Amino acid sequence: MFDNFYGLTGKPFQLTPDPAFYFRSVTHKKALSYLGYGLAQGEGFIVITGEVGAGKSTLVAHLMSTIDPERLTVGQIVTSKLDEEEIIHVVAQSFGLDIEEHDKASALGSIEGFLHEEARAGRRCLLVVDESQNLEIPALEELRMLSNFQLGNHPLLQTLLLGQPEFRATLQTSPDLEQLRQRVIAAHHLEPMEKGEIEPYIVHRLEKVGYSGNPSFDQRVFMELYEASGGIPRRVNQTANRLLLLGAVEERTRIDSAMLKAVLDEMAGEKAFPEAAPRPMPKVEPAPIPPAPLNHEPRLDKATVEAMLAERDHQISELQQAIVDMANGSADEAAAALMPEIAALQEKMAQLAARSFEQERSIRHTLTMLIEWVESEMDEAQAA
Repeated sequence: MFDNFYGLTGKPFQLTPDPAFYFRSVTHKKALSYLGYGLAQGEGFIVITGEVGAGKSTLVAHLMSTIDPERLTVGQIVTSKLDEEEIIHVVAQSFGLDIEEHDKASALGSIEGFLHEEARAGRRCLLVVDESQNLEIPALEELRMLSNFQLGNHPLLQTLLLGQPEFRATLQTSPDLEQLRQRVIAAHHLEPMEKGEIEPYIVHRLEKVGYSGNPSFDQRVFMELYEASGGIPRRVNQTANRLLLLGAVEERTRIDSAMLKAVLDEMAGEKAFPEAAPRPMPKVEPAPIPPAPLNHEPRLDKATVEAMLAERDHQISELQQAIVDMANGSADEAAAALMPEIAALQEKMAQLAARSFEQERSIRHTLTMLIEWVESEMDEAQAA
């Protein structure tokens, strides 16, 4: 909708990775340098990690668009929870191999044969594994074993592993991955974009679809968009999409801070960002009001609570007096006869006191929460 309103030829902030929109941020330029170095070595493992939405897939899509298929054959897989046998079949499928026997040995044989054929044709092979954090340790070890395939002294397969930060931690700390670590020849962790890169990033993507200055942006929008998104490209795209949509709906030719705030508030209500993402426009929420009891009894007001406490104190006082009266009886025989009743009353009083203490603590906690909530509502009303 907004692309028509603003005269754009496409969607500038789509979430699907597209190499045409690749933006050379500081961290992406470093990553591309490491990738270039790693590919030049022609062996081992290259590792790129980053937060969800940091641009790993876009980076690889850009890399793939620059590769000459006559010199490099690429197999790409996106992993789920795979074991050591499943990963071998998935790798075979990524290179277009059909394994008739459906067993690990046949799959390994087919992969090795394919790699030899590609090498004789003058092509190297690269395996790109996305979402590597989902792989089990034995599956990662199988990938390492694939890197052992050689033709003479020349390795036949190089692997690029993409993963979230937890994969980086696993790779660095797992004692079972020592041999794989020794074969990593280049690694880079994608950081968020810097604050000063948000405006160039927005303009870059808009210009890819015919942007000519409509809409214009207040400078505060870029700073606040950075704070809300944490510099993560996908979160920037999410917010920018909604911001331009609001601009088109309200027929605005200038995007301002108030519009951004409205979008962020709406997205916060929808929980549009993942839980791991920093909250846009963070604020202190009032303490939650305890839910009504299942029998839907009305909430207790302050007067009712005080009356309940007074009744409790009165009952305890009566029990104490009864015990004193019976204990002070003139006849020893009567007192002895009444001892079981006295003991029973003492036990009942102890139980009542314990139960009353818990009720009082719960009631006073509820009252405190209610008072804090009312005060916060009054403060917000005054601030508004």
